[in-house]
Amino acid sequence: MIDVLPAPIEAYVRANARLDAEGMLAPFAPDAVVHDEGGSHAGPEEIRAWIQSATIASRAVFTPDRWHAEGGTIVVEGPTAGAFPGSPIRFTFRFKLAGQAISALEFG
Repeated sequence: MIDVLPAPIEAYVRANARLDAEGMLAPFAPDAVVHDEGGSHAGPEEIRAWIQSATIASRAVFTPDRWHAEGGTIVVEGPTAGAFPGSPIRFTFRFKLAGQAISALEFG
């Protein structure tokens, strides 16, 4: 078990565990950007579409097992398991926060 994550990240992780796309979207700021291997996804509509295709479609659930602050970024690590080749895969998520919202997410 890891220490409690910052509230917006904790909300994202808990919603992901339920495969709740709207719950995963809720902690993002309106001008947030997600960067992944496929490119960048900006704003609620693009992030919602990314959540649907990258997470919900493959039933991908991220289970963080450690995190730390690194400059202005919260680095969260853990396995992601789901209905995709190679599952589970270990990922590192890099969150940036603005107040009580996720302003940016990068992972790989």
